[in-house]
Amino acid sequence: MSADDNKPRRPAVFDIETPTPRETEERRPPRHFDAPDIHVTPDDEDPFLGNPEQIAADELEPPVATMKKRGFSFAKLAGIAFGIVLSLAIGLWVDDLVRALFARAPWLGWLALGAFVVGALAALVVAAREVIAIMRLGAIQHIKLKMADAHAGSDASAARLAARELAALLAAKPETARGRKRLAELENEVIDAPQLVEFCEREMMAPLDLKARALILSASKRVSVVTAISPRAAVDILYVFYESIRLIRNMAELYGGRPGSIGMFRLIRDVLSHLAVTGSIAVGDSLIQQVLGHGLASKLSARFGEGMINGLMTARIGIAAMDLCRPMPFHALKRPGMGDFIGDLAPGEKRDLSKP
Repeated sequence: MSADDNKPRRPAVFDIETPTPRETEERRPPRHFDAPDIHVTPDDEDPFLGNPEQIAADELEPPVATMKKRGFSFAKLAGIAFGIVLSLAIGLWVDDLVRALFARAPWLGWLALGAFVVGALAALVVAAREVIAIMRLGAIQHIKLKMADAHAGSDASAARLAARELAALLAAKPETARGRKRLAELENEVIDAPQLVEFCEREMMAPLDLKARALILSASKRVSVVTAISPRAAVDILYVFYESIRLIRNMAELYGGRPGSIGMFRLIRDVLSHLAVTGSIAVGDSLIQQVLGHGLASKLSARFGEGMINGLMTARIGIAAMDLCRPMPFHALKRPGMGDFIGDLAPGEKRDLSKP
């Protein structure tokens, strides 16, 4: 390279009509490039398109029902603050009362003080039972999530740990004794995680599921009969509410949970939330079509038809409670649906509940 090439180009003036030096250069002709590695992905293998049949099946499958975790909120903070103030006010009132009774008669003061101590101890026992019940409900949801993850994954050790926790949770249930015994026999066997989870479901959940279906059917029948003969709509609403709460409590106790008052309130709220998520809370044309589709329009009176619809609504609540209280999702066993109870609530052929 010469020294003249390093000198900067001196400014020049060009006419508009005169082509620039860049334009006067010979242009490169277009060339063709081969691309042998290009591969077109078929539509059925495209992860963004997906299989329409699989997408439809996923939409019909309800999500895993778990109790929602409540975090911090200003409403809880306000409740705690006002609770402390109320507790201090009650303490001052009790102190003034006991002092006044001691001033009037010593035995009255001792009686009031003893009653207050007994009441405080009973309140502590109730609070401890509520905390234990809430922790037990949380343990059920924890086991359910671990079972779902083990079925979706391939970690056999995690599946065995979840199976042991499930067996410990259901240790007090005589219906699961045979399943727990067979699970203990497989302790040293080589088995994949999904198969172990499905084994636990078939051996330990199947007997409890049969009892759960019987609970749902019994509650639905009672609701349908009582609401069919009751003279007032207010009585219908109160009885459906009573049977629904009773069904949710029995379902929780069946699957190993013992909800207290606070735990029961949270459980009812989560059941209603699960109904809203799955779309099962709507009692509209779809439910009426299910009833009419079985040829019952000509057999049932209007009042008895209303009772049957109320019974089916109770069955919907029972299925949602079963989803929430069951300590593992449905994999190997079929999730019950409304079609499993319509034939039992309506006149005609009855179905054997011993066949899931």
